[in-house]
Amino acid sequence: MTGTLLTFGYGYSAQALGRRLLAEGWRVIGTTRSPEKAADLAAGGVEPLVWPGGEVGPALAAARHLLISAGPGADGDPVLARLRPQIAAAAPGLAWVGYLSTTGVYGDHGGGWVDEATPEAPSTRRGRARAEAEAEWQALAAETGLPLHIFRLAGIYGPGRGPFAKVRAGTARRIIKPGQVFSRIHVEDIAQALRASMARPRPGAIYNICDDEAAPPEDVIALAAELLGLPLPEAVPIEQAGLSPMAASFYSESKRVRNDRMKRELGVELLYPDYRAGLAALLRDEEKARG
Repeated sequence: MTGTLLTFGYGYSAQALGRRLLAEGWRVIGTTRSPEKAADLAAGGVEPLVWPGGEVGPALAAARHLLISAGPGADGDPVLARLRPQIAAAAPGLAWVGYLSTTGVYGDHGGGWVDEATPEAPSTRRGRARAEAEAEWQALAAETGLPLHIFRLAGIYGPGRGPFAKVRAGTARRIIKPGQVFSRIHVEDIAQALRASMARPRPGAIYNICDDEAAPPEDVIALAAELLGLPLPEAVPIEQAGLSPMAASFYSESKRVRNDRMKRELGVELLYPDYRAGLAALLRDEEKARG
């Protein structure tokens, strides 16, 4: 199956999906706010669309698949804020729409398990904004039949987004908060889950996209140092860490996220089922890139 994908917000996760689709012969259109970044997209085979500002109509008319990767802003979801009527009109011609959300919509569960049936109870501003955006898209789907799929992503890592740089620079710390665990997901596993959903659409579905093991953040830093053969970064109690409000918000929630539905309905076999496999692969790829 090939076709045309239009992505609003051609960021880190969307790029991973785009690379897969381009390799299969798809046409991929990605929006960016920056004319300079548009040139980079074009060099990679993506048709760039500078937006807001550019004319979206032709791209929306051509696409049978639509990915919403742009995050909510002060005015809510930026795509619906500007293009709700156009997307409503395009709904009958769309085979699949994916919205990238976050497991932050579940809020804090004290290290307990959550799944897609767990009620939303976000405790951070970021989580509340995502929950509100989900509801906006679900309302549009109910009105128009838009084939919406929601993907709640755990903490994303991958090439260029791992702990190795900070460990090498000596700036990494093991922030200690007893009982704290995070779920994670390698960006290539996000891409394969999205691709599997495109091949097996189930409008209305919600999927948690995460690996098999929620783990304390200090364990991830420790493994990165071990893999690099560097000293173990210092352990700092969270009360003494002086975290920024943004960083502190991540530590305000602790939960383990189930991914059973992703595996069962989409047939996903994780490339990187835990952070150990993921970090080891990242380091191997870095070493290959350096020759």
